Amino acid sequence: MDHAADAHRTDLMTITRFVLNEQSKYPESRGDFTILLSHIVLGCKFVCSAVNKAGLAKLIGLAGETNVQGEEQKKLDVLSNEVFIKALVSSGRTCILVSEEDEEATFVEPSKRGKYCVVFDPLDGSSNIDCGVSIGTIFGIYMIKDGGEPALEDVLQPGKNMIAAGYCMYGSSCTFVLSAGRGVNGFTLDPSLGEFILTHPDIKIPKKGKIYSVNEGNAKNWDGPTAKYVEKCKFPKDGSSVKSLRYIGSMVADVHRTLLYGGIFLYPADKKSPNGKLRVLYEVFPMSYLMEQAGGQAFTGKQRALDLVPEKIHERSPIFLGSYDDVEEIKALYAAEEQK
Repeated sequence: MDHAADAHRTDLMTITRFVLNEQSKYPESRGDFTILLSHIVLGCKFVCSAVNKAGLAKLIGLAGETNVQGEEQKKLDVLSNEVFIKALVSSGRTCILVSEEDEEATFVEPSKRGKYCVVFDPLDGSSNIDCGVSIGTIFGIYMIKDGGEPALEDVLQPGKNMIAAGYCMYGSSCTFVLSAGRGVNGFTLDPSLGEFILTHPDIKIPKKGKIYSVNEGNAKNWDGPTAKYVEKCKFPKDGSSVKSLRYIGSMVADVHRTLLYGGIFLYPADKKSPNGKLRVLYEVFPMSYLMEQAGGQAFTGKQRALDLVPEKIHERSPIFLGSYDDVEEIKALYAAEEQK
């Protein structure tokens, strides 16, 4: 019997223990962030459970309404949104919440207010529910500017001001990926314990990848640099090897694969969507934050993604994110286009 291996298995680094360990490095910390995070984790566990039994519980199918983005809402979207709003408000640590599902930001009542603003997409990729493809929750956390009443300006900050970001992917396993500005860590839900266990410590994205991920159905509407880059992936002229195409169409799943295996994820602007399709606050920023923390890059076609200053809560942006060297290539193509 391998006692060393057994001992290793019994010393479980749960997400709660991990966050408390991090908190202990900051003697001035009051534990507010830890409490907020535990409420986000609880929301993810609830949604994970709901997603797993969606077919049984008749939660699939349209709720009959259309959300602010013009997408027909699935019942699970509605449920997930309610779960996260209630979990975040009840934490007593938030003051403004921005959800993909709600047209307006939610301002928490004064008696339950805290110093954090949370931006989130409660169920990204929900059009994939019916076919069993991985979907997920994406979130980013800002700290309110000191003093005064919370205002929308507190969330309309560049992504580099976020203090933490992450996502939870509901797939073959339930995976929670988090960064609080000191690297990226991945946790997997152990259903028998109901706990997230650290399974991917200190994730680092490979410097260069062999995969590109883009919806090629939009190719006829692409701009020059995107078309050139994808052409180069398929028909390299410099002797480098061909890249493989992998595209799931669920941002959490595509970014998760990019983070672990390397490569590049692209959702460019095109003639049909001149500002891109993905939302800045709760899709582009959190994923860009994680990529940079893991040693990758994120670029909008004009600038570093995290430097973007949003003007509206549901603003959209093009995005190119992934391995450092791969994003450098697309940056070079945009720079060359500028000089023409």
